[in-house]
Amino acid sequence: MKKMSSRTTDSFNKRYLYKLTTNFAGLLIGLISQTIIPRSLGPRAYGDFNYLTGFFSQLISFLELNTSTGYFTMLSKNPQDSRLVRFYMLFGILVCLAVFFFTSSSHIMSLHMYIWPGEQIGFIYLAAGFGLFTWITQILSQMADAYGLTVTAEKAKMLQRLLGLCLLVWLFVSGKLDLTVFFLYNYALFIFLLAAFIFIMQRGGFSLFKRTELTAHHVRLYARESYTYGHPLFVSGLIGMVANIFDMWLLQVMSGSVEQGFFGLSTQIGALCFLFTGAMTPLLMREFSIVHAENDIGRMNRLFEKYIPPMFSIAAFFSCFVSINAGKVIHIFGSKQYDAALWAVTVMAFYPIHQTYGQLVASAYFAMGKTTLYRNIGIFVSAVGVPMSFFLIASPEYLGASAGAAGLAIKMVVINIISVNALLFYISKPIGISFVHYLRHQALCIGFMTVTAYVTAIIIDPLTKDHMITGFLISGIIYTIAVSAFAFFIPSVAGLKKGDIQNILKTFRP
Repeated sequence: MKKMSSRTTDSFNKRYLYKLTTNFAGLLIGLISQTIIPRSLGPRAYGDFNYLTGFFSQLISFLELNTSTGYFTMLSKNPQDSRLVRFYMLFGILVCLAVFFFTSSSHIMSLHMYIWPGEQIGFIYLAAGFGLFTWITQILSQMADAYGLTVTAEKAKMLQRLLGLCLLVWLFVSGKLDLTVFFLYNYALFIFLLAAFIFIMQRGGFSLFKRTELTAHHVRLYARESYTYGHPLFVSGLIGMVANIFDMWLLQVMSGSVEQGFFGLSTQIGALCFLFTGAMTPLLMREFSIVHAENDIGRMNRLFEKYIPPMFSIAAFFSCFVSINAGKVIHIFGSKQYDAALWAVTVMAFYPIHQTYGQLVASAYFAMGKTTLYRNIGIFVSAVGVPMSFFLIASPEYLGASAGAAGLAIKMVVINIISVNALLFYISKPIGISFVHYLRHQALCIGFMTVTAYVTAIIIDPLTKDHMITGFLISGIIYTIAVSAFAFFIPSVAGLKKGDIQNILKTFRP
């Protein structure tokens, strides 16, 4: 049994290394892309894109009721279950039909003017397709992880990103990049990646189109299992969808598309900070599912302690630096059109820190089947968030602060911290970890990295005030050296132990 566990760990490390490598390359490509897209579209069109795609992302997330996570968990336990794959394909078709029916019905009954105020109907349909393509691509990516085909799948993602970057640069240079072209550009990339995933799984012996008899008995069996897994999340999913859409809708009505563009820029910059740690989530979820199936709580404890604090520290490393240098980041990515997004970017940069915790801790909940508890926490947090959103976004005539994108960013970060620590608190006892220890690490890590980034900025900024990008790079280098040095002498700041530091140093020795 121990020998098998060792092989699993080696496989996990290799898969994560490939995830991390491609995500690092994705970070570089994303940096270049984000200097092009907001500039080309401008705040208004960029805001329209983010509002519409964000709306359908929330709608699809509700319709699938997190069954994609349950599907991934079940497939990880039994990768040869072709009937499960066929069942979920049928479910996916139902979700697509539901989204199309909702969109077309809203259009026919002229409700689109109230649901998506000020938006063109053509962009609404394109955004619906974008949301479905995004969801389907994520499912196939998770299937590749469940099948152990992570390495090949990550190579396909890398190729897609490189081709996408080349196409984006050409569109930008030729002056053809507007909102319609940008949607079609994304459609082309989705189709390429979907075809690549299907080919990879086919070659790996896991055909999506394998002729397998799916009887009514099997449908009832999988439906019952999916219902058991997902029905506790129905109420929280509905409330969460309404709350999140309400946030975007309120910002659109009270502040308009330009503020949506500012908020969209802040979330995209935050997403770049999340690329490294986001690679861990599906892999760790797979490991949690396996060890929970084996009832090995001790190993789940070790996985949690080994990977989650360092991942939190990596997210904090990037996020704290971006927050302190928000003005420079906006100059690099958005140009002067986005100067008013300063506070939104400054605040929203902190969101990926606890987003990392949230997704990794949630993976433990799903693996252990604690969806009811997860639902209850989600309902409470959403209920707290709605009045907070209204106060921060609404205009003074409605007794609001009229803080626009910055107000929504504040709400998102505060609610995220509350939600994640509630999840951490209730999962700590079942897997045998100390909640206070993890809470202390959060405060210490964020505090140290924020102060380090601030001190670096106030030293370097006066010396490079006429060379913003140069100052940003120099600050980043000094910040990295300072954090690395401190982590070497006090590894706990980075969620590491002295033995971890020694193992890292060994990898660099000849």
